[in-house]
Amino acid sequence: MELRRILVWLAAVAGLALIALGIVYWALPAKSLPSWLPGYHAHSPHHHIKHGIAAFLVGLAALAFAWFQTGPKRSASSV
Repeated sequence: MELRRILVWLAAVAGLALIALGIVYWALPAKSLPSWLPGYHAHSPHHHIKHGIAAFLVGLAALAFAWFQTGPKRSASSV
């Protein structure tokens, strides 16, 4: 039970972080991204729309996973 709770919190934090990262990809040009992020280019005014969409969707999936894990535990007899 405790492992499930930790997994839910990790998925929720990762989901929120990925959604924030998607917004950063949409809002900042490639030259303004932190250098450790994929898609950083020193003098590029290009926005990485696809990187933002991917990060946003994976973040939503992580939040959905966390949400479904918080539901009641089903037993084999109730299936």
